[in-house]
Amino acid sequence: MNPIAFEVFGIAVRWYGILISSGMIIGTLLALREAKRLGLDENLIIDFILVMIPSAIIGARLYYVIFNWSYYNGDIIRMINIREGGLAIHGGVIGGIVAGIVYTRVKKIDFWQLADIIAPSLILGQSIGRWGNFINQEAHGGPTDLPWGIMVDGVKVHPTFLYESIWDFAIFIFLMNYRKKKNFNGELFYIYLILYSVGRFFIEGLRTDSLMMGPLRVAQALSLTLILVFGLLLFSKRKKGKQI
Repeated sequence: MNPIAFEVFGIAVRWYGILISSGMIIGTLLALREAKRLGLDENLIIDFILVMIPSAIIGARLYYVIFNWSYYNGDIIRMINIREGGLAIHGGVIGGIVAGIVYTRVKKIDFWQLADIIAPSLILGQSIGRWGNFINQEAHGGPTDLPWGIMVDGVKVHPTFLYESIWDFAIFIFLMNYRKKKNFNGELFYIYLILYSVGRFFIEGLRTDSLMMGPLRVAQALSLTLILVFGLLLFSKRKKGKQI
């Protein structure tokens, strides 16, 4: 499939960008709906989205460049040229969290409540965005004989984009069903990070394009850290709630 959807004044518009943008728009509409259900000012969500999206893009790019430093070799133009590809979701989440902390402190609102509103939108956007990897024929796994394998450069490989898209959508469904039962602000965001990290750890092991730090796959190391940290926080919060 041609990764270029169409051209505007000679500038190629890629399917990858269309899918990511679609995920952002759908996620924003979903977050606005959730804010309305909770009786919160929807303008707070819109303002936050306008701050979060550029912060997430910067974070995603910085993360990718840092762990590919030898490739960019100090070339600033190549570092900022995201049209070549190279956005890491973990960096995007970190950038979004930083933006959320600053934004909620300025607005004097609860960061964890905002995080819970955004969590289902975030994972749904990730599920949609992964299809951009399919169109670009990237972020796939190694060779496989499984019937659902896809052909890339004449080799049948694991469609890891599909594995993650399905896993992310399953998390989205779970969060949407659980959100009315949560025990404390931040619980949905904790669960999002834990469940996403569990899936990412195993899927990353199949990929052939992992960012590496020595012998370690960066995404796997970070996923294990997130599972441990937020798993302990979730256990502690729930235990404290039962004692009260």
